[in-house]
Amino acid sequence: MASRREFLLSGLAAAITAAGASGFPAALFAAAPVTLPQFMALSMRLTEAGDLDTGIGEKFLGGFLASGQGAGLARLTAGGSEPDLESAIIAAWYSGIYDTGRGKSVAGFEHALLWKALTFTKPPTDCGGEMGYWSQPPVG
Repeated sequence: MASRREFLLSGLAAAITAAGASGFPAALFAAAPVTLPQFMALSMRLTEAGDLDTGIGEKFLGGFLASGQGAGLARLTAGGSEPDLESAIIAAWYSGIYDTGRGKSVAGFEHALLWKALTFTKPPTDCGGEMGYWSQPPVG
């Protein structure tokens, strides 16, 4: 007989599997006019960044699809222009924040492009080194 804890954990695992890794239902992606590789290529072109995280991209794509932006994404991947949507995609990658269709969510704050642009600082979630590392001048 399964314990209450095992029962709850197996239910949670089933819910996560049903929703997909991104937290969006798999059906949302199956009916999408844009694939994840297309969205990643579009994102790399717009941000001029070649090392974007695919897991975060999947969350962003799910959010844009859930908020009704599928047709605009399709136009963008076909070479069209959607200035507001282009700005929203760039903002998502730089901030790590995206619209889920039900409100804002954070996809990866510490991996946001903002931290690459601000070379003089780091995400507040990152440790800079051993205790007291800040008391010594930087090397190099």
